[in-house]
Amino acid sequence: MGLEGKSAIVTGAARGIGYAIARRFANDGAKVVLADVDEKRGQEAAESLADVGTVSFVHCDVGEKLDVRNLVAATLEQHGEIDILVNNAGIIHGCSFLELEEADFDRVLRINLKGMFLVSQAVARYMVERVEGGGEPGAIVNMSSINAVFAIPDNVPYSVSKGGVNQLTKVMALSLAPYGIRVNAIGPGSIMTDMLSTITTDEAARNKVLSRTPLGRIGEPHEIAAIAAFLASSEASYMTGQTVYADGGRLPLNYTVPVPDAS
Repeated sequence: MGLEGKSAIVTGAARGIGYAIARRFANDGAKVVLADVDEKRGQEAAESLADVGTVSFVHCDVGEKLDVRNLVAATLEQHGEIDILVNNAGIIHGCSFLELEEADFDRVLRINLKGMFLVSQAVARYMVERVEGGGEPGAIVNMSSINAVFAIPDNVPYSVSKGGVNQLTKVMALSLAPYGIRVNAIGPGSIMTDMLSTITTDEAARNKVLSRTPLGRIGEPHEIAAIAAFLASSEASYMTGQTVYADGGRLPLNYTVPVPDAS
């Protein structure tokens, strides 16, 4: 889908949606740098994709400006260009609003929102410089969530951070539009990642998720990766400032749907 020869950074790529995006990009011909704070899993992820395409791993704490600078430098050293950035790194902390500690609120926003800003700004500065030098503009894809729209009382910092991601996406899109650099976001619903691992063993949790999902199933990481590949490609050349929701129909729903008995 138009990614052949492109150079891409995917943050939070050691597993889950980030890993699926890295795999899809590599399969589509992009040279991919996996960035993650988990050194062991990151290296293993890069090694597992070695037979798919040109993939490498760079350790990066996206909330640390020096790490971000090193990530950009390492990508340019390896591939000479940065055409695509996918901001996927994110964490979650479950706690009621009244019991939530300040440190936990700060920790989630540091990764999910500040980290996205730091990486985006560093990459965008390079992209703008390239455009001013006569080069091609790039594309940035941010990972949002349906929780940017829905308020979940025991996921306060996560919901707040994803709401910020949607607004950051719009601001970045407007700021970078004069250079032809596109910025869009993806808002996944319930996707089969570690965050949803309990639904495989907890029938009540599974039924709760499915009762609010009209399509009647949990999404897969590769389905989000397909959207990321589209947004990063020239096929989405007239899209910027948008958040694409892939949620099995949850956002339009204002009631619950019956769930078939799994037994």
